[in-house]
Amino acid sequence: MDRQDARLGVDIGGTFTDVVLETGGDSFSTKVLTTYTAPEQAIIDGMHIVCEKAGLKPRDITQIIHGTTLATNALIERRGAKTALITTEGFRDVIEMRTESRFEQYDLNLKLPEPLLPRQRRYTVPGRIDASGGELLPLTAADIEPVVEAIAIAGYESVAIGLLHSYLNPTHERLVRDVLAARLPDVMISLSCEVSPQMREYERFNTTVANAYIKPLMKSYLGRLEGRLRNEGVNCAIFLMHSGGGIISITNAAEFPVRLVESGPAGGAVFAAHIAARYGLDKVLSFDMGGTTAKICLIQNQTPKTSRVFEVARSYRFKKGSGMPISIPVIDMVEIGAGGGSIAHVDALRQIRVGPESAGSEPGPACYGRGGTRPTVTDANLVVGKLDAKKFAGGTMTLDENAARAAVLADLGDPLDLDVKTAASGLVEVVDENMANAARVHAVENGEDLSEYTMIAFGGAAPLHAGRLCEKLGITRLLIPEGAGVGSAIGFLRAPFSFEATRSVYMTLARFDRPTVTDLLAELRAEATSFVRTCAPKGEIIAEYKVYMRYKGQGWEIPVSLTAEQVQNPDPAVFEERFTADYTRLFGRAVVGMDIEITVWSVNATTPPQPVNRAVQQTRGKVAVVNGKCSFFDAAKGENVHGYLYRRHRLVTGTEISGPACITEDETTIIIPSSRRAHRQPDGCIDVTLKNKG
Repeated sequence: MDRQDARLGVDIGGTFTDVVLETGGDSFSTKVLTTYTAPEQAIIDGMHIVCEKAGLKPRDITQIIHGTTLATNALIERRGAKTALITTEGFRDVIEMRTESRFEQYDLNLKLPEPLLPRQRRYTVPGRIDASGGELLPLTAADIEPVVEAIAIAGYESVAIGLLHSYLNPTHERLVRDVLAARLPDVMISLSCEVSPQMREYERFNTTVANAYIKPLMKSYLGRLEGRLRNEGVNCAIFLMHSGGGIISITNAAEFPVRLVESGPAGGAVFAAHIAARYGLDKVLSFDMGGTTAKICLIQNQTPKTSRVFEVARSYRFKKGSGMPISIPVIDMVEIGAGGGSIAHVDALRQIRVGPESAGSEPGPACYGRGGTRPTVTDANLVVGKLDAKKFAGGTMTLDENAARAAVLADLGDPLDLDVKTAASGLVEVVDENMANAARVHAVENGEDLSEYTMIAFGGAAPLHAGRLCEKLGITRLLIPEGAGVGSAIGFLRAPFSFEATRSVYMTLARFDRPTVTDLLAELRAEATSFVRTCAPKGEIIAEYKVYMRYKGQGWEIPVSLTAEQVQNPDPAVFEERFTADYTRLFGRAVVGMDIEITVWSVNATTPPQPVNRAVQQTRGKVAVVNGKCSFFDAAKGENVHGYLYRRHRLVTGTEISGPACITEDETTIIIPSSRRAHRQPDGCIDVTLKNKG
C-alpha cells in the first residue's frame, strides 16, 4: 500500500466508535463499542481492525482526524472539573439569571435549568470597561489578589474569566489572568475575550465557563490519546473536527475544547454536503441517527447552514431556550434524544415516550446481552423484523431477540395491555414521529418546504428509519451513500482545515467608519489564518467574510456574506443592499426608513474544499438478485409485510429493488418501505424514490 495516502477518521459516539481508513483510493471501516472509562481504547482497537483490513501497520498512517461527543457528554452529565468564575462586580449572577425569555410561556411552575456553576463558585472583582471599550473604573493587581487567594484555598482546577465588555477591551481580563497564573501556575484558565469575544454577557460568560469546565478533562483525554497512539507507533499529526465544520490542531482543541461540543454531528453534515455536491443537489435534508441521538440539518447549495449560538442539554422537551447556550461558530442543526439506544417508557398519560435517556454501549440495549433490561429503539427494530440478529455489525455481534422481547413486553406491552409486536411497532412509530416533528419545526423556523428537499441518511440507525421519515415529511427522494454507517467519520476526511474568528464591534450604517471596518476585518483574517496555519503550514487559505446585521432596535441579527472586494472597499450602501436582500428573502419584506446596525464581524479562514466529481446517475436498471426473504412491520400500511433481502455489497450498478425490502451491510440496514423502490447508482449510493415517480 502507498504510505503517502493513509488517513484515519475516528468518531466517538455515545454507543459506537466509528473508524474509517482511506488509503490508495480504497476505504476500510469498522464500528466498535465505545469504552467510557478509557475512550482512547476504542480508537486503538478500531485502528488495528481497519489497518489489518488494509494490510497496513499503524505506523503507516499519515494523518488522523478525530471527532467526539466527550465534551458534550461532560456538559450534559455535569462531569467536568472543579471550576470557578471570576467576573465583574454586580454581574455574579448573570449565568443564573439568564435572559428574560421564557421557553414555555404558560407553565406557571417553570423550572429553569441550573447554571453550570453554583453561586459559591462565582467571584467578582472591581473595575469596569464601558460599552465602547473605554475604562470606566480601573482594576489593579491588589484588587485581584484576594479573589485569587480564595480560589487557591478552595482548590479549583480551572478558572473562567469573564468581565464586562472584554470583547472590546481585554486589558482587565488579561490582568486577572496574569495575577492568577503567577499565584496558581497549574490552574487552567479560560478568557472570554479569547473563547467567545462577542456581545451578550450571558452567552459569553456561559461559553467561557463551559470551556473551563471541560478543559482539564479534554486536555487529559487528548494527551492520553496522543500518548497511546505514539506507543502504537503512530507518529503522524492528529487533528480535531470542530463544531463549525472544519479541522483544528490538537493543541488548539485542547485550549478551546468548547469548540468540539458538536464535532461529531458537524462531520456528518460535511459528509452530507459532499454527497449533495456530487449529485448537484441544492436542497438537502441531512439525517444522521446514531446510537444516542438523531441530528437533522438543512444543506443549501451544498453548504450546511451555520449559526453563532446553539444549546446543549435542553431540559424541557427539547425546546429552544431550555438548554445551555454556547456562543461559538457551529453548524446549525436540531439534535434530539432519538438514537438506537434511546430508552422507551410509558408516561402518566399511558403514552409511549422515547429518550432522551440512552442505554449507550454500557449496558446497551437489552438485545446486546450486556446487562441492559430496558427497551430501546434497537430492541424494537429487532422485534418488528428490521434487524437480523445474526448479521448485526457484520456478524461481530449476535443479538438476543428473547431479551429484546422481554424488555419491550415488561416496560411497554404489559402496562398498555399490548402484545409484544404491537408495543415494539408503537415504539418505532413514536421515535419516527419525534424525528419528523423535529425536522418540520426546523424547516418552519428557516422558512423551508421539505417536500422540495432530498434526504441524505447516514449513521448506524438512520437507514432503518429514513424511508418512514420520507413518508411522513413528503420527501420523494432519499440517498443512502456508501459508508453510511460511519458517515461522520468519513465526513472528517472531507472537511477543510478552518477556523472562524469573530468579534463584536457595534456600528450603524448611518455612522459607518470605513477605516475601522477595514482594520477590524484585516485583524480577524490574520487571527483566523494563524490558527489554520498550525494545521496547514503551506498552501492557499481562503477567507470568507460575514457581518451580523439587524434593524435598529431589533433583538437578533441575520448573517450577511461579503466578498473580498466588498471588504477591501467597504461601502455602507453595499452593506445595506446585501442586508435588505437577505432580510427580504427570510421575512418577505424589508422595513423602510429604519437605520441598520452591525453587531458582530466574522472571518472564516479555510483551506480550499476537496474537488468533487459529479456522479453519473441512472434511473432504470435490471432487477437485483435476491439473497433471502424478510418480514417487517410497515407503519404506513399498518401491517406486517413480506419482501426480499439483499446484500449491499452484491448489488451491481443499476440494479433495481421494489419495496418492501431490506438491504443489509456490515454497519447498518436499509429498510425500503412498500411505497418506495430503490436502485444502486454507479457511485454505490442507494437511491430510494416513490414507486410512481421517475
